[in-house]
Amino acid sequence: MSTYTAVQIINIVNIAFQVLIWLVIIRVLLSWVRHDPYQPIIKFVYDITEPVMRPFYKLVPVVGGIDFSPIIVIFVLTIVQRLVTQILYMLLTGF
Repeated sequence: MSTYTAVQIINIVNIAFQVLIWLVIIRVLLSWVRHDPYQPIIKFVYDITEPVMRPFYKLVPVVGGIDFSPIIVIFVLTIVQRLVTQILYMLLTGF
């Protein structure tokens, strides 16, 4: 596989992780305002982020009315993104 193709695949994976991180941020912002949870775009945001965020709700307690789990989710997603891209780079380029 050429290096150019490997870079393209890694870029697509990075973009997917960045979109997920932004969806988590959008979900946090939505929690601050009243909204219709059945509105298709808002439902999409919750449907995509719920499987990622659900395990962290159990791990991180709400402190003083503030939910810190989205911060932990973003931190973990960033670490996983870096690990996945490094592993992909090694696998796809042979380094």
